[in-house]
Amino acid sequence: MDNLLADKVIFVTGAGRGLGSGVARGLAQLGAKLCITDVNENELAQTLDEIQRDGNDALTLTADVCDFAQMQSAVDVTVQQWGRLDMMVNNAAIMPLVPFTETTPELWQTIIDINLTGVYNGSKAAWPQMVKQGGGHCVAIASGASVRGFVDEVAYCTAKHGLEGFTKALAIEAKAANIGVNTMGPGKRIKPTSISRAEAENLSADQLAKWADPATLAPAFGWLALQPPTRYTGLRFDAGPLADTVTTEGYNFEFAPEKVTLYVEEFRTRLMGKI
Repeated sequence: MDNLLADKVIFVTGAGRGLGSGVARGLAQLGAKLCITDVNENELAQTLDEIQRDGNDALTLTADVCDFAQMQSAVDVTVQQWGRLDMMVNNAAIMPLVPFTETTPELWQTIIDINLTGVYNGSKAAWPQMVKQGGGHCVAIASGASVRGFVDEVAYCTAKHGLEGFTKALAIEAKAANIGVNTMGPGKRIKPTSISRAEAENLSADQLAKWADPATLAPAFGWLALQPPTRYTGLRFDAGPLADTVTTEGYNFEFAPEKVTLYVEEFRTRLMGKI
């Protein structure tokens, strides 16, 4: 399966640490041509080093998802290098745990800008190329906060709920251009994005063992990249169960909602077109 994605060009934001870094590494192992971006040059370089130690490579670009011009420039460089863009993985996010009474207008705006507007910017930057080439996939990262509320996460939950609305609406408009729009939750417990690489190095083996290696979730994104873009557009997947299904049944598994998401009933409702 090393070359499964050999003809795919995939762009991953927030790839310096956590889920983005792990998924990027896993997609490289599947043969994808990768552009990875982050605002933290040092952490992004560490991701590249891990990818290269696996015998693979990636294009690295420093880009802030809050800045549309930077995202457009990064997409343009990617297309100049490989001639296309098959999947945009809008992963960049922050998750500060702050009570509402301590959430300043500035912090609120920062969380919304990165976690929600950043997905708009990434998708908007990729859009013209995907239209030009006849299709593609835009994926945003979901979580439990996409469907439930949590203490100290008012802004974060707002952004994640917003991504589901963004996905439902854009998926309708995107069908004519053969562009699939989805969310993908981790589906397993992973290291919080707020923990930096430097901080993670000081964690004990027992602490690290509580979290799944995000690289093991990459087959879920690989599977989606192989699907016709509009086959499952508008739906929320979860990488944990989906990657496990791929591991046990292969990439051509017999599809069923319980194999690809933790939110089966909602998935069935949306699959029926009630999005």
